[in-house]
Amino acid sequence: MIQITATDFKANLGKYLSLVSREEIHITKNGADIAVLVAPKAKRAWVDDLTGIIPGANTDAKKLKAERLARKYEGLD
Repeated sequence: MIQITATDFKANLGKYLSLVSREEIHITKNGADIAVLVAPKAKRAWVDDLTGIIPGANTDAKKLKAERLARKYEGLD
C-alpha cells in the first residue's frame, strides 16, 4: 500500500497510474483518506474471495449486477 497526498497525486498522476498495477494507492487530504486507487483486476479479486462465505448466496457477478439493476429501476414502470 502506498499512501500519498492529493497534491502529490495530482502532480505525479502518470507515475501513480503505472504503480497501481502493483499495489493499492491511498490518497489523503488533510491526513484523512479521500480515495483508494486500485487496479481493475485487483478489485475483481475480492469478489472471487467471497465465494463460499455466505451460504446459499449467488456469487455469479453478472447475475448479481442484473438483479441489482432490476431492483434499482423496479419502480420506474
